[in-house]
Amino acid sequence: MIRISHLNKIYYPATDKAVQVLKDISLHIHKGQLVILKGVSGSGKSTLLSIISAMDKPSSGEVIVDNKAISKLPDIHASHFRASSIGFIFQHFNLLEALSVRENIALPLIPLGLSRKAIDLKVEQSMNHANISHKADQIVKELSGGEKQRCAIARALVNDPGIILCDEPTANLDRANTLHFIELIKMLQTMGKTIIIATHDPIFEEVGFHDSILHMTDGELSE
Repeated sequence: MIRISHLNKIYYPATDKAVQVLKDISLHIHKGQLVILKGVSGSGKSTLLSIISAMDKPSSGEVIVDNKAISKLPDIHASHFRASSIGFIFQHFNLLEALSVRENIALPLIPLGLSRKAIDLKVEQSMNHANISHKADQIVKELSGGEKQRCAIARALVNDPGIILCDEPTANLDRANTLHFIELIKMLQTMGKTIIIATHDPIFEEVGFHDSILHMTDGELSE
């Protein structure tokens, strides 16, 4: 499903020396696996997820997803790849607060050119999976943190992606909502999704439903 070979990422700040964020990362994740990516803030977890989702490009190395090289895709092709293959759950939800739950969830479907009827059906199915249907017409800024997280999960599911990427998904949740999020992730596992969770929250090790835990330190990866 995901094969990463000798991946490096170097940033060149305008007024500072080069900063190497990822250092010779090689990784193979099989279809349907759930991988926990552990590491403190600044260790490179978010950068790795951004490259896997084709939101960022590596300085060198290769990322293969479903036998397709995605690490050097032009922007328009990278957008189509994300729209069809990737669901991303962000730490700060990245929702449009002035729009309703339904409207936020529909946004990833716009590039796909679907009919209104098809979009409505996919949005309804996604809201049901994430248990947020009862808030469909609520403006996002009026939601609680847990409700925003469920909206973000529904948005990540709406295009039925094979891969779900989660970047510190419980950082802004209390324990009750964190446990609810874990139940939703377990549901995604049963649906055959390939899931990568970047986190430093120890609860993911406690619940023990992962296939493997990878540790990132200063841009380097270890089992």
